[in-house]
Amino acid sequence: MTNNTPDAIEEQLERNRAELAATIDELTYRLDPRVKANEVLARTKQLIHDAGTDPATTPEDRNRARTFLGIGAGTLAAIVAIGTAIARRR
Repeated sequence: MTNNTPDAIEEQLERNRAELAATIDELTYRLDPRVKANEVLARTKQLIHDAGTDPATTPEDRNRARTFLGIGAGTLAAIVAIGTAIARRR
């Protein structure tokens, strides 16, 4: 059975408020554009580092990084080519 005394209800409300505040704080942090930008920057730096010749990087990580960077470069080149073609038609 639940305890429906005023004190018990007030305690439950306080717990709910604290949980809600923590959830809002976590969502605010996760959705912050600066945080997202820093995460992308850190991942990009690590990817470029892995694609290099550092002997500490495993061959699997190096190949994965080089493949990913190659795909990204190809995609960027295609976007630039399409943009250039569209701009010339105007």
